[in-house]
Amino acid sequence: VQLQASGGGLVQAGGSLRLSCKASTNIFSIYTANWYRQTPGQQRELVATMTTGGTKNYTDSVKGRFTISRDSAKTTLYLQMNSLKPEDTAVYYCNSAPRWYPWGQGTQVTVSS
Repeated sequence: VQLQASGGGLVQAGGSLRLSCKASTNIFSIYTANWYRQTPGQQRELVATMTTGGTKNYTDSVKGRFTISRDSAKTTLYLQMNSLKPEDTAVYYCNSAPRWYPWGQGTQVTVSS
């Protein structure tokens, strides 16, 4: 399975971005779908989770600002990010759980103040 994240970029604080993550198979119909982010020298952080049943959870720092979703084919995962803050700057990745697959390159999000 290959995971390809896209949609990152440079945005001013308060702006929005929509990330996408395309899986080569419909793993998100079988496993929980997760968005992670990582900054240099730090461990990868779990940002948002969506179970196969549709239950969503978010880390406290993004609650009310980020929304996780997936397409009906369950091959593409999305992360709508609003009211972005400089501390959201990171490389964002997606993966599944509990079965995970090789990490893709991720997509860089940079939020300027």
